[in-house]
Parts: sequence; C-alpha cells; structure tokens
Amino acid sequence: MDQVFQDQFEALIEKYTELLLGESNEELVEKVKIWVLYTYISKSMPALAKHWNTLYPDSKEQLKQLIYEIKQLNDEHRAK
Repeated sequence: MDQVFQDQFEALIEKYTELLLGESNEELVEKVKIWVLYTYISKSMPALAKHWNTLYPDSKEQLKQLIYEIKQLNDEHRAK
C-alpha cells in the first residue's frame, strides 16, 4: 500500500476516535480499530465471531471490557 494513503487513513481513524470519544491518543486509536473491526466481523460473519469467542474466551472477555470502555467514553463525551 502507498504510504501516503496509509498516513491519510490513519488520520481518518484518529479523527473518528476523537469525534467518538472526545479525545484521541495512540492507545484509544488502537482500541477503536479493534472495536470497529470486531463489530464489522460479528455483523458480516457472525459464525466466525462466535467461533473465535469459543476458541479464545479470555480474549472475548477482554474484548467485552474494551467495548464497554468505548461505550462509556462515548456516553461521557456525548453528555458534555
């Protein structure tokens, strides 16, 4: 992939994170990437997500915590 495209796409994700959560940093951007990708996978290929959840129950719990954290940060941001 072209480096310019990658940089510009990273800027898009960073801005999305900022608009979603009210702030943006490297850790939050990575969490949002995981959240977005998992959400897409679970909707477009639910059997795959279910299979992964079964194979990796500890990671599933981490993912649930991440999803809860993003929801909480988004709710706080929207309340401002």
